[in-house]
Amino acid sequence: MLAVVCVVIFIAVMNATAFVLFMLDKYLAEERARRVPESTLLLVALVGGSAGAIAGQQYWRHKTRKEPFRTMLFSVPVIQVVLFLGWLFLR
Repeated sequence: MLAVVCVVIFIAVMNATAFVLFMLDKYLAEERARRVPESTLLLVALVGGSAGAIAGQQYWRHKTRKEPFRTMLFSVPVIQVVLFLGWLFLR
């Protein structure tokens, strides 16, 4: 039970982090300042923040047309679901 709670908290924190990182990157882009690397945005999405990353991208209207970033970001939840289903199947 404790493990489930820890996983849920971790995923919530990663999603909030991803959402805020998209906000920060949008702000930095408008200020023409040093940006958050795309690899960081994708990594946070990959380790559990994919919903927050996609929500942040849509809410802040940031990087919505930039390819191949957009395709990579939208493939992250697909990869996560496939890995989860594989884990369930092999368990």
